[in-house]
Amino acid sequence: APSKLFQGITTEIVGNCGASAAPLADAAWLPSDWRDQAYPGAWRSVADYRRLLEQARPAPNVMLLIGHGKLRAWVMGYQARPATADERRAMARLLEQSMDEGGRGFSTGLIYPPGMFAEPEEFADLARVAARRDGIYTTHMRSEGKNLLEAIEETLAIARQTGVRLEISHLKTSGRNNWSKVEAALELIRCARAAGLDVAADRYPYTAGNTDLDVILPAWAQEGGRDAVLRRLRDPEERARLRQDMAAVRSADDWKGVVIGSTAEASFRGRPLPEVAHALGVDAIEAALRLMEGDELKTSAFFFGMSEDNMWKILAEPYIMLGSDASLRSTKGPLSRDFPHPRAYGAFPRFLRAALDGKTVSLPEAIRKMTSLPADHFRLKGRGRVVAGTYADLVVFDPNTVTDVATYAVPHALTQGIECVMVNGIPTLDRNGLTGRRAGRIL
Repeated sequence: APSKLFQGITTEIVGNCGASAAPLADAAWLPSDWRDQAYPGAWRSVADYRRLLEQARPAPNVMLLIGHGKLRAWVMGYQARPATADERRAMARLLEQSMDEGGRGFSTGLIYPPGMFAEPEEFADLARVAARRDGIYTTHMRSEGKNLLEAIEETLAIARQTGVRLEISHLKTSGRNNWSKVEAALELIRCARAAGLDVAADRYPYTAGNTDLDVILPAWAQEGGRDAVLRRLRDPEERARLRQDMAAVRSADDWKGVVIGSTAEASFRGRPLPEVAHALGVDAIEAALRLMEGDELKTSAFFFGMSEDNMWKILAEPYIMLGSDASLRSTKGPLSRDFPHPRAYGAFPRFLRAALDGKTVSLPEAIRKMTSLPADHFRLKGRGRVVAGTYADLVVFDPNTVTDVATYAVPHALTQGIECVMVNGIPTLDRNGLTGRRAGRIL
């Protein structure tokens, strides 16, 4: 896990945004940045996956969340409809089993299939299961832009109904027309906390998001899984309908903020979609459809459209912790082949540098947001503090040199200034680089 260890990350919370490695149904749609990576062994249950993970001896600690998308795919595939009462009960039983096997909560990704097809009562049923086991509910909400406030209300309502501990993932105000909503969004969360809800959120210190390009497709086109989506892309009538629907919700200017990430055509990586369209001799919508079809939905993109002022405002809130929102990467091997967001390598040192330079909260507060705040909220007992009797997850950094190096143009670049990383008392990284010692535990 070089991309994370060089940032000083000692514990990785995986399975966010509705997508976890397990439980794995035949119909499961793995995120594009997982599909070409080398995963040893085969698994279906969380118990199977946990055994493989323990055998692999991870360098950082790992906490497992259970993706709602995997629960739904297991029970009902990628059908675009609300779950029946029987199907909701089946998902709840599967979550119970998955948490008994090592999951510490569940996550949703409500802009992705199949989570986008679910109603709030489905999440509430699962939240009750998590709450009974002192688990957490983390969510990539249904909207982070036009319907941001409504999405926060939907999320908080589930916590009120069930008493579940809640984490709002990568809180943001996306789209210039929505920047003015930041104070109202934060006030909703502040009021919920004041009323007794155990709710927090996380954020990364960048103004572009990153996910699969197919999030721009309308919901009707996402039904049925990857093969069904590809059939629609290749059908002339369906493609015409896609073009029409996509043009209705985005203007030509909107596409300027979309920058291509991972794609088979290396010359298109890191270039704005309108530039790619010009190179192909088509408009932006057709260029996006061609990339998705040619890459078989493995195309990723950066989505610019956040306010830097809002980013710092969000990060300054006392209940906001830092998160990379990125999978593990490496500068060599299978994990080096895609074109990721620079946050995969740089989120934590970037925030440290900002604190040291006076651009955001104080250095002690920045460190709290990376250590005791997430440890407490995610119930990582004995971690997050340097106190006698706790686990020795320790990081030494040089305040004069610590900084991120990765950029949108050159994302595979290791951080500078992290001098030593210890996981459970074992040196995992020193001034010479990775030590090869892997002492991570499944938490």
